[in-house]
Amino acid sequence: MAEELALHVEIPETAGCPPLEVDLAASVLRAHNGDALAAICNLLADADFLRDQLFIASSLMSKGIGRGWKPRYERLAP
Repeated sequence: MAEELALHVEIPETAGCPPLEVDLAASVLRAHNGDALAAICNLLADADFLRDQLFIASSLMSKGIGRGWKPRYERLAP
């Protein structure tokens, strides 16, 4: 992956109004020029990279510092 994913989220300024919610899925698709397959591939590569980083960090962290906490590498399905 030569390029990093940069989400350019445009939030219109409105005087006195609370900030609007951002649609992250739409932002990811816009970042990939609407190419859903490229967006999915990039997100899967990012998830794999983060799993590797979590594994390295948990391998280096002592049991005492985490107070017995162990990471999960996959999220639980709702």
